Amino acid sequence: MGKQVNNLANNLLLTTFFKHCTVLFIFTLSITIQSQNLPTGDGKKYTLGEVTVQGNTSFSEQTIITYSGLSKGKEITIPGEDIGNAIKKLWNSKLFNDIEVYVTSIEGNVASLEIRLSDLPQLNELKVNGVKKGKIEGIIKDNKLNKGVKVTENLVTTTKNFLTTKYKKEGFYNTKIHINTIEVKDSTPTARVNMVLNIDKGEKVKIKDIDFVGNDVLSDKILAKSMKSTKKINRLRILKRSKFVDSAYQADLGKVIDKYKENGYRDARIVSDSLIVNDDKKTISLRIEVLEGEKYSFGDIAFIGNTVYTNQQLSRMIRINKGDTYNGVLLQKRIADNSKPDGDDITNLYQNNGYLFSSINPVEVGAANNVIDMEIRISEGKPAYFNSVTVVGNDKTNDHVIYREIRTRPGQLYSKANVVRTVRELGQLGFFDAQEISPNFNNPNPNEGTIDMEYSVKETGSSQIELQGGYGGGGFIGTLGLSFNNFSIKDIFKKDAYKPIPMGDGQKLALRLQASRFYQTYSFSFSEPWLGGKRPVQFSTSLSHTKQFLYDYTTGNADKSRSFNITGITFGLAKRLSVPDDFFVLSQAIGYQRYDLNNYNTGLFTFGDGYANNLSYTVGLSRNNTSVDPVYPTGGSNFNVTAKLSLPYSLFDGVDYSGLKDEYDDLDLTDSDDYARAAEIDQERYKWLEFYKVKFKGDWYTEIVKDLVLKPSVEFGFLGAYNNDRGVIPFERYFLGGDGLGTYSLDGREAIALRGYPNQSLSDNDGGTIYNKFSLELRYPITLKASAKIYALSFLEGGASYNSFRDYNPFDIKRSAGLGIRIFMPAFGLLGIDFGHGFDPIESYGETSSHGWETHFIIGQQF
Repeated sequence: MGKQVNNLANNLLLTTFFKHCTVLFIFTLSITIQSQNLPTGDGKKYTLGEVTVQGNTSFSEQTIITYSGLSKGKEITIPGEDIGNAIKKLWNSKLFNDIEVYVTSIEGNVASLEIRLSDLPQLNELKVNGVKKGKIEGIIKDNKLNKGVKVTENLVTTTKNFLTTKYKKEGFYNTKIHINTIEVKDSTPTARVNMVLNIDKGEKVKIKDIDFVGNDVLSDKILAKSMKSTKKINRLRILKRSKFVDSAYQADLGKVIDKYKENGYRDARIVSDSLIVNDDKKTISLRIEVLEGEKYSFGDIAFIGNTVYTNQQLSRMIRINKGDTYNGVLLQKRIADNSKPDGDDITNLYQNNGYLFSSINPVEVGAANNVIDMEIRISEGKPAYFNSVTVVGNDKTNDHVIYREIRTRPGQLYSKANVVRTVRELGQLGFFDAQEISPNFNNPNPNEGTIDMEYSVKETGSSQIELQGGYGGGGFIGTLGLSFNNFSIKDIFKKDAYKPIPMGDGQKLALRLQASRFYQTYSFSFSEPWLGGKRPVQFSTSLSHTKQFLYDYTTGNADKSRSFNITGITFGLAKRLSVPDDFFVLSQAIGYQRYDLNNYNTGLFTFGDGYANNLSYTVGLSRNNTSVDPVYPTGGSNFNVTAKLSLPYSLFDGVDYSGLKDEYDDLDLTDSDDYARAAEIDQERYKWLEFYKVKFKGDWYTEIVKDLVLKPSVEFGFLGAYNNDRGVIPFERYFLGGDGLGTYSLDGREAIALRGYPNQSLSDNDGGTIYNKFSLELRYPITLKASAKIYALSFLEGGASYNSFRDYNPFDIKRSAGLGIRIFMPAFGLLGIDFGHGFDPIESYGETSSHGWETHFIIGQQF
């Protein structure tokens, strides 16, 4: 056997394990071992003779020799750098390990060498323990642990370090990572190993204490409160947890400094911060040392470079006066509030009026006697104009449907407000994923004053199969409907357009069937949001028919020989207004309904065979400026007020209703003849329905902290009569309670949801003429991704139904509270479930204590 190349002054043995650096190689060269029988040398030059390769490798001998540079006939020095450089080349290829070079013989000035090495093993299989299956793919991608990768010590070390650091930043401070490799022994010549990656994240550490050092001006309590996501353990706190997350902690350190800046201490800084792991290993303590500095106030604030707006106009936007306590955070918000794209700041003042390329920079020009003099330096630039405006990503929706909602036009002066409003309008269409709508600024040219605008959208399901179920009105209520919300009626006769239906023109077509043991309802509706295609004037029409069966109190079932048939048709127009602003919509509709009674007697009126006609005019005013996503609004409000009116027939039909009322009051309804006369009077009173109906509903959305939304709501409805002698009609009434599933809705009556109580249980059997409802809902999203939007909610509600204003008391309400969840997926539509607890008894049910828990649900499917 040959001997390794070494310092030939001692012997010919040299160990060359060059894994990390040249220093290690030189150190190895100097090792003196026992002298052998081969001739020695003193750093002489040799010509290479035979060079052979030994070891477990899949590479050819010639490839390895060529790559090393130790080719036959080459002159090298032994000892010297030549062999070291060869080993370095082979090692840097990251293909081999255990690289050794031996001298096998020396004859005269000819030396023969042998290179011994083995291939680095390839990764065959990876098993990851300790994390959910859905996280494994990310671990493989982040650490490049794909099958076939060369497994080096560096790969193992960097994987451990990466995962340890990653989980510590997420609050798992006791994370332990173990990696084992197991050699694969089979007939395959390639060296392979299986890797087992064991991840023990442990529990997230909690923050036991947050100690501030050096703070005299601001208390520990104030500074700790400024840290929005880093909180110490407090069992009474629900919304914020005390688990430590490094990224949130680093952001909160910045908020501590911002708190000082808000109070005039512009030089405040964090001197040091340390994390101490407590003895229990489950909690940590944070120690934050601050240097507060001195308090400052604002001096003179001058504007430099402004020609478009006067100093007085800009001062009104800044709203900071000389002598005010210095507040750097407030100053920056008044210049550019990054948290509000439509904020009331100087940057938006310029950008909403064309100055896209403007820049506003506050500069401190003096700080004598702790008074900060400021210059607001403004570079206005050229006004920018839209050069081209395009939309990408709309595969189903036709271009004209999108372009008519866009408020930025080619050649138009740039306005940031119009860009923000366009994103909102596209999101409100319901055809695209609101979270994915992106305004892209392309080819900005400050010299020419032009910008290309591209709106990127992502189509989402906009048509629905509606499937609802619930209990109310004495039995199960089922609803099946088809709602096509991006319909194209012009393509209805084109066979190729059915994918599965003609789509793309933004029209809405709905077919609906609702049924229970006691009624059946069929309806058809169609709406065109841009009648004529030039203005946002919505035309809508609907046709409906319902058959309602009389409840038999003796059997508890429906008597299908006695029915109430209702047929109706409605035409409506809705127009977007420009004043007070263009969020307002004025809607008008004319509707007609025909009521036919077939042996259908109720307590509301005496005739069981007859008819009634309902010709009405409805006018409504609404304003909706909620934020982009209609599924989960985070700001704005939505309110509407409507009035539904009939003609005042009693003014001109010549009927003496006062006399009829007096006669009716004198009748003995237990007498058959008097009862028959009462039926004739009721038929005359309700031949043409005379009434007015007013309703108001308002919702407000406020983002308390990021994504946590508070939604207060209020509703009020009133049904009245022009002529008290005719009285309030027996239709168009309100039924309060439950999940709000409509029942007999096409005779004008409305089902009003109030969770925590059964459906329609908070109104008389014949409905109420007045109702009010108040609710407060707190929402928090679990995910708002395109594949599924899920949010949890809690609610407080109260409401009541009344028969007249004499009974009306807005404080005498039925109260409830509960929890719920909403899931919206393109494949299934809206899924919801609420658990509500009614705090008050239902007198009509004979209850004397709180009603208790009710479950309410909605199921929808969307494609």
